[in-house]
Amino acid sequence: MTSHRSPAVQAERLRKYRPDIQGLRAVAILMVVSMHCGILDIHGGVDVSFVLSGFLIGSQLLAEIDKSGKVSLTKFWARRFRRLAPGAAITIIVTAVVSWIYASPFRFREYMHDGFSASLSIINWRLAENGTDYFANDGTQSPYQHFWSLGIEEQFYVVAPIVLVAVAWLSRVIFRNRLLVGLFLMAVVGASFSLGYMETTENQPLAYFGTHTRIWELAFGVLLALCAPFISRMNTGLAAFLSWLGLGTTIGTALLITEETPLPGYAVAGPVLGASLIIAGGCAAPAFGAEKLLDNPVLNFIANVSYGWYLWHWPVLILWPSVLDREFTYSDRFRVAFLSLFMAIAMHYIIERRFRENVKLVLTPWRGILAGGALTACAAVATAIALQVPLNLSLATSATAASATGYAGTDSVKQAVSRMNRPEISESALLSAPDDRGDHGCIDDLLITGYTLRDECVIGDTKATKTMVLLGDSHAYQWGNAFHQLGLDLKVKVITVIKSGCTPEAYKITREDLGREYTECATWRKTALDRIAGIHPDVIVVANRVQSTTTREGARETFKKLKATGADLVYLTDTPYPNFSVPDCLAKNADHLAACNPKAENVIDRAEYRQMEREVAEDYGARVIDTIPAFCAKGYCPAVIGGHVVYWDYSHMSGSYSKSLAPYLRPSLKKVLAG
Repeated sequence: MTSHRSPAVQAERLRKYRPDIQGLRAVAILMVVSMHCGILDIHGGVDVSFVLSGFLIGSQLLAEIDKSGKVSLTKFWARRFRRLAPGAAITIIVTAVVSWIYASPFRFREYMHDGFSASLSIINWRLAENGTDYFANDGTQSPYQHFWSLGIEEQFYVVAPIVLVAVAWLSRVIFRNRLLVGLFLMAVVGASFSLGYMETTENQPLAYFGTHTRIWELAFGVLLALCAPFISRMNTGLAAFLSWLGLGTTIGTALLITEETPLPGYAVAGPVLGASLIIAGGCAAPAFGAEKLLDNPVLNFIANVSYGWYLWHWPVLILWPSVLDREFTYSDRFRVAFLSLFMAIAMHYIIERRFRENVKLVLTPWRGILAGGALTACAAVATAIALQVPLNLSLATSATAASATGYAGTDSVKQAVSRMNRPEISESALLSAPDDRGDHGCIDDLLITGYTLRDECVIGDTKATKTMVLLGDSHAYQWGNAFHQLGLDLKVKVITVIKSGCTPEAYKITREDLGREYTECATWRKTALDRIAGIHPDVIVVANRVQSTTTREGARETFKKLKATGADLVYLTDTPYPNFSVPDCLAKNADHLAACNPKAENVIDRAEYRQMEREVAEDYGARVIDTIPAFCAKGYCPAVIGGHVVYWDYSHMSGSYSKSLAPYLRPSLKKVLAG
């Protein structure tokens, strides 16, 4: 039977220090580090941290509101600055220095944009705008990427005290209790969760990084803090059960989330609910709750250095291959985890504790705010200055931009292979390579569901009577400059029908960055094929990135429809796939450019699927143009041919090299157009 408890007993239960929360904080950082380093595929650590932050900050703010009816913003923000600013500023600056020394010059410039945004706590919006795939493993991750969650928390810290005071005042005026506060928090939780769920299928990066789609997790923690006095009255047996159930739910649901799970969507609700049950159960201080497991010296120590571990593990992980100049191995996962832990321990005792416990900063809140602000400003200024530093590539070559010819017959490719140790390339050509993405034709982005013929989709001789369609994905778009030149030379209008990541062959595609099936591709493909049939082109050229999930049936379905239009068909075999940023490699290895010239056997990938698509194209009468001789010779695919950087990223041809390939394609296309 549940006994009635005196206010004194209840007050005792609402402890200022919660060992279970301290242990849960350690569990959260262990989840994050394990997942990021690839030690254990467990998600949800950040979501647990959001709930903890919401509960702790909510408890603090609500207690102050109950006591005085207001919140000292200077004291509140000073505490946050003392805790967060020193570690963040040092991490941002040290990461910038290491990146300058070891990272690619091009990548360094991108990193500094991210570092500047991180210092201002707005990097989550930059990542959302850039469509960043947080779980991509293609070398595009930034060492500042993990600051997205800290950015959301700091945005919350700026707004939360002001909003809570206003809503609490209204609640007292209208209801003479906290009812309005509870209703407001429930509305925030419901609205934000709904937005996150819907946005996940429409714009996954925005859903993942957006403050509006994540704030419900912090608000849920505040709601728990609001309900804590009532929750603490529950039977201790029930409280113990809930805390153990919460621990099991947190770990269990976190392990169930996979790479295919749409995030954040509904999946993050599991870890959030689990953490909330642990917190709620702990409010009643049960003798045999999950606190028995969570309260131990090891987890307590890890929790104390958890902030620093979160700050350091990601930049160490991202920069590790560049510093050691080798591939990331399985054992490196543990080396990164332990090295970053030691760095966190050092920062905790040398930096963090000094700021948190500094008497002058504690007694004079404005000093704490100014100190934190100064450190934040230092990080922002350092990254801003780094953005203005010119890139010195120190290329030891005699080539000039004017002498660059690109492709000039297969002999030029063979010559490039023979000069792999000292290719002819100018510094200006390399500097412009990352932005040399081609500028002819149109390409629809991932979320476009239907093809629309726009002015920019028509290239070549736009007034010609003969029409050619270039159909495919980004590996078709990369040919835009070549086909624009071909259109002018052959007096033909070229219409580009292209969508990012959407191959013409009909089959299901699942994209990790969307966290779901790429349904937009199927609907777009249907409208595109219908549109092509209505255009009645003379020639249809198909080019696309070969996928390992394509099927012969899917390829046949599309080529059958294309054949039915009456057009002559041309199939361009897929280009090589280096799978590393070629400009980055050249910039980083200015004194050893041969390192950026892969063997053909490594970059002409998915040979069986390449052959299968080629066979289907030939079955439907398509003229096949083998593109590989324009990229590879003698077993190598050089990164520089005729003074041009061949790729602007890890697989897409540069616009300048594409234009130089027009003569390579001209004879075949001229014959097709002649009938």
